[in-house]
Amino acid sequence: MENIDGYLMKYTNLVTGWQYRFFVLNNESGLLEYFVNEQSRPQKPRGMLPLAGAVISPSDEDSHTFTVNAISGEQYKLRASDAKERQHWVSRLQICTQHHTEAMGKSNPPPKSRSYSMASQGSSSSPMLVHRSNQNPASLFSWSHTHKGSSLYSSKRSLLPDHLLEAREMMSQAQGQHRDLIQSIEGLPSSTSLSPLDQDLLMLKATSMATMNCLNECLQILHLQQVARQRSSLGGPTIEWLEPKLPDLLKNGSGSLGSFTTDEGALEGTRLDLNSTEFSSFSGEQEDISAEDEVEDSFTDEEEDLGAVEEERSVILHLLSQLKLGMDLTRVVLPTFILEKRSLLEMYADFMSHPDLFVAITDGSTPEDRMVRFVEYYLTSFHEGRKGSIAKKPYNPIIGETFHCSWTVPRNMEGSKDSLQGSPDPSATASSQDPYLLRFVAEQVSHHPPVSGFYAECQERRMCVNTHVWTKSKFMGMSIGVSMIGEGCLHLLEHDEEYTFTLPCAYARSILTVPWVELGGKVNITCAKSGYSAVITFQTKPFYGGKLHKVTAEVRHNSTNTVFCRVQGEWNGVLEFSYTSGETKLVDVTKLPVTKKRVRPIEKQGPTESRRLWQNVTASLREKDIEKATEHKRLLEERQRTEERHRAETETPWRTRHFDNDGEGWMYHKPLWKNSAFKS
Repeated sequence: MENIDGYLMKYTNLVTGWQYRFFVLNNESGLLEYFVNEQSRPQKPRGMLPLAGAVISPSDEDSHTFTVNAISGEQYKLRASDAKERQHWVSRLQICTQHHTEAMGKSNPPPKSRSYSMASQGSSSSPMLVHRSNQNPASLFSWSHTHKGSSLYSSKRSLLPDHLLEAREMMSQAQGQHRDLIQSIEGLPSSTSLSPLDQDLLMLKATSMATMNCLNECLQILHLQQVARQRSSLGGPTIEWLEPKLPDLLKNGSGSLGSFTTDEGALEGTRLDLNSTEFSSFSGEQEDISAEDEVEDSFTDEEEDLGAVEEERSVILHLLSQLKLGMDLTRVVLPTFILEKRSLLEMYADFMSHPDLFVAITDGSTPEDRMVRFVEYYLTSFHEGRKGSIAKKPYNPIIGETFHCSWTVPRNMEGSKDSLQGSPDPSATASSQDPYLLRFVAEQVSHHPPVSGFYAECQERRMCVNTHVWTKSKFMGMSIGVSMIGEGCLHLLEHDEEYTFTLPCAYARSILTVPWVELGGKVNITCAKSGYSAVITFQTKPFYGGKLHKVTAEVRHNSTNTVFCRVQGEWNGVLEFSYTSGETKLVDVTKLPVTKKRVRPIEKQGPTESRRLWQNVTASLREKDIEKATEHKRLLEERQRTEERHRAETETPWRTRHFDNDGEGWMYHKPLWKNSAFKS
């Protein structure tokens, strides 16, 4: 692999701060060198780090910073110009590090340790070490490294010295003491003045748990480096041991990704063959989706309110102990008990829960009427997706994940011009009683950043909407804010109009008591052709007093700056539309009929469709088996990380199925406006 070089910012100290330096990754020597500038490259490097045994860590403080931690303890804190450049450097550094870590193990096999010698001699001076010497070194942390056909290797490996044995023993003792501490706190009688829910004791539990987890992470990093050396000394490919252990059914693209069993045995896992070509087996494939296979959705999961979450409060406090104000939560793993039983891609489909209002937009007789109809549809599209005040989080979609569904919309003969007049659809002779069909497809098109694309169309009404969005979460003290970055565009082909729009922010409030959700921020809707626009403001609750979930909107003509419609109310309650003519209209979103979506049964879905992909997590959550749900979720996420590393190593780009990158956005690959049969 060729060397790479370029300018990065390096953090020097508090006085000097960040300085531009010219870095060179020397793959052959396994060194990261830096110079004052590119012109001084022929001279001796200002500094260098050996990468064998190093740990490369992207920072959570922003999307540009990362650290290189050498085995000697020396650290470089670096900052790239953007997230893409950081990913490029991190990927190359990790590949080089892994290669030279393996080489270090081969050329410098570790000497026998004191504990190994004592154990092999049967010394009675350390009975604990003798007792532990034949155990799996990872047993304290439930790490499984054996699989069928590896018994010979396992017997050889047991003869190797374990240099971390004493550290594991100390860690085991610390874990026991920590467990006693937690039990002592939780065993306090609530009737006394010092309760288990005392804020100081809760914070003690949280910080001590964070400390133990941090030590576990450090020990695991050392363990991986030791395994690399031990595996190398046996002459085998070390990369196999450095990869996550996944179930057999996750090893290939044979349609089994979403259907591994929920048996305990299926969770023990085996190694993933990195030489397999199956990493990209789902990338770029087209799914053949037939509306005839879709049936009315029978899933009626009602999310239980988290209540005061007293029993989980220590978990949340542990989570909070890791966070800083303004910190990006994209990489923070949230506890499984706060998950909704569906993917974010499916949640986006709930924006179409009132498809009758959506298809009626194109029935507006004037541009201002169509704009008001769009605003009405937009304001009524949030209450079903958020399920009122329940603050739970849907599953983060995995790259390549898709969701498909449809709705049938009864024809309104008075609202529509006529059943199919002027429609290019060859089925124009169909009965006027046949419903309209509204199709929806969503795909997770990117992992960093986590971008989702979704598209819906009604061919008979010659209208469609294309949206791309990615969520960015930030910690805000006792709240979590989620920005919806991106935009959508509604196309009314009959009128040759395009309506561009943005999305509001969402906030999870009171995360230590009874969590609830509110929306906030300004949304802009514009139609360039007609010259009409709308501004919608989702108002957050004031600190003292005030109503929840308030929203206001104004629809105006841009050139004259004339406002002809105002809206006020609650986005999950009653909305009042007031026109300049003096007319008013009330819309109670709680009384609007919700049309159930039509979805294919899981057995007919592809392996990366949302419900099949997450079916075991969902089943475990229904059974209230949080431990099993967490394990299934971890396996899916490990597969995603493993595939991402493989693509970085082989420099293989990700290929999407349904959406194409279009500048800063994503566009459905076969939109209605590109179909000649539906053009004006």
